[in-house]
Amino acid sequence: MKNRLSNKWAIITGATSGIGEATAYAFGESGCNLILTGRRQQRLDEIADTLRSDYNIEVEIAAFDIRDADACRSMVEGLSNPIDILVNNAGLAKGVEGVYDADLEDWNLMIDTNIKGLMTMTRLISPKMKKLDRGHIINIGSIASHESYPGGSIYCATKHAVKAFTEATKKDLHGTKVRVSMVSPGLVDTEFSVVRYDGDKSQADQVYEDMQPLVAEDIAEVIHFTANRPPHVNIMDTIVFPVDQSSATMVHYDD
Repeated sequence: MKNRLSNKWAIITGATSGIGEATAYAFGESGCNLILTGRRQQRLDEIADTLRSDYNIEVEIAAFDIRDADACRSMVEGLSNPIDILVNNAGLAKGVEGVYDADLEDWNLMIDTNIKGLMTMTRLISPKMKKLDRGHIINIGSIASHESYPGGSIYCATKHAVKAFTEATKKDLHGTKVRVSMVSPGLVDTEFSVVRYDGDKSQADQVYEDMQPLVAEDIAEVIHFTANRPPHVNIMDTIVFPVDQSSATMVHYDD
């Protein structure tokens, strides 16, 4: 397969673990230079050192919270290279309570991260891509972008917003060579459920017991494939399930 990512520059948000980290390695292996963002400075340092050593690429890091619009702006204004690919990966789910019991702070955390953080980064990067008439914005959605389920009212709402925003962004950039895509995973065994269950790993592990979930590398391969298409090919969305899953709520568990 032809490698079209070599010597390009990509920003990956939420790169300290899970899908973001796996995507950094997938892109790095293809010779893509990286700007990695996340909240954990030490993790960013460790990942960046490994990527530089293993793949001989340039790696820059920026430790900040994607909810902080001023920090996003400061990072983008400090860029010295044009950005070819923006992977809006940072996101989370918090809580599984019904809408009548949910914590409003959890709602604000999801809205500010999953929607506003993604929108801010897109707003800051897209004008540069439009001016250069090239680039690729890849948003990480979810099966929750397509289906709603009990206990996920706000998370599903945020991921529905990502879907709508992705489609509108593509239409806003209609007539340019800027590509806009979304990747929508089902069950992926990362820190996602640990965060959702407020750090309760035993409860989080139960989500994946007696079935084989996806792993971060599975989704990273899809993101890499999406980014590595010829310039005239735009994959709008990809729903990716483990074989044991058939919808947001249909999961087969072995007896």
